[in-house]
Amino acid sequence: MNISVIGTGYVGLVQGTILSEFGHSVTCLDVDKKKIESLKKCISPIYEPGLEEIIERNYQKGNLIFSTEIEREIEKSEIIFIAVGTPPMEDGSADLQYVLEVAKKIGETMNGYKVIINKSTVPVGTGDLVEKTIYEELKKRGVQVEFDVVSNPEFLREGKAVEDCLYPDRVVIGGENEKALNIVKDIYKKLSERETPFVITNRKTAEMIKYASNSFLAVKISFINELSALAEKVGANTEEIANAMGMDKRISPAFLKCGAGYGGSCFPKDTKAIVNIAKQYDEELSIITSAILANENQKNRMVQRIDREMNGVNGKIIGVLGLSFKPETDDVRDAPSLTIIKGLIERGAKIKVYCPKGMREGKERLKNLENFIEYCSDEIEATENVEAVVLVTEWQEFKEMDLNSLKERMLGDFLFDLRNLYLDRVEARELFRYIPVGQR
Repeated sequence: MNISVIGTGYVGLVQGTILSEFGHSVTCLDVDKKKIESLKKCISPIYEPGLEEIIERNYQKGNLIFSTEIEREIEKSEIIFIAVGTPPMEDGSADLQYVLEVAKKIGETMNGYKVIINKSTVPVGTGDLVEKTIYEELKKRGVQVEFDVVSNPEFLREGKAVEDCLYPDRVVIGGENEKALNIVKDIYKKLSERETPFVITNRKTAEMIKYASNSFLAVKISFINELSALAEKVGANTEEIANAMGMDKRISPAFLKCGAGYGGSCFPKDTKAIVNIAKQYDEELSIITSAILANENQKNRMVQRIDREMNGVNGKIIGVLGLSFKPETDDVRDAPSLTIIKGLIERGAKIKVYCPKGMREGKERLKNLENFIEYCSDEIEATENVEAVVLVTEWQEFKEMDLNSLKERMLGDFLFDLRNLYLDRVEARELFRYIPVGQR
């Protein structure tokens, strides 16, 4: 089966690579020539564990091709995935310009029956817009060509995306035509053989499943983070609260871990987008709106707590461990680290920082504060002669850090564990003024 994937960002590259691993002939397309040339050398533009090895294996086999010749590949392909970005606009709505540009290009170029699969995260009704855009271009050309538009949202966790593509919890396919649905199901034949659940529904329901899923997970995180603020004041233990709650099968323990707040490319964007969609239909999603506000409050609360515990941070040097919003990714978009670093600098602190993979993007996103930040080569340098260490991202190398050596390097003894990584390590409380989240 000849498949084109338009867009080699996070979703498109991972999806295209795994489809080639399933034995399909896949061409990943992008307008960015520099990115495509790097991919031809099997160099991934994103950090994702295991991805480069699968790219190289399938590129060498000839299953995976990288190209900028979008029109040519549209003509050749039976299946076209749209996997371009849908960045948030100022009002929180998803920017569909890239999706609709691809739809226009398909309509200008297609020469026979195609199944167009929307993999980008898009608002409800985008499939209709894509369909309308293609029809308009065909009408301009004066030709009649059959096609179907299908929604097939992704549910990839950054840092676990390869695993999630190979072994997903479910595959959601939304369409109005049985022929197209069967073609898409055939693409994922390897998954059906593994007895992966398939959800077959209409297009708008499939589009909404994606937003609903991410919004619910964001609500769970914000819920436990709000409880953590109260628990700290009354002397309760949020970890134990969450564990007990999670034993209830109706609740489950997933996403009930308190911390510095959520970030990344999905939860912040998708929660704001669904709230914006609701406003267009005169509905108020008050629970999701509150979760968004609670998340921002949690990030700012971390800054306030550090400032309060240290009796002010003005003139003090603070070591920050972690820039990426979670481990095993280089994604710093909307990461709690950005809010925390900016907030501490506004209060007069100077920052030393290290992240295993997030340094390049972190420098770019904090470039207006570069005079107040020292970017370090490792966690040892980042914690040398600092008055406090703030752990923001739970990378494995931070988890395994020798706390005795850490104490010897530091000038002060504050250890702010914003991911509760050291709760079970006795020396954390013996050596430091140890301050986790959600308990005293």
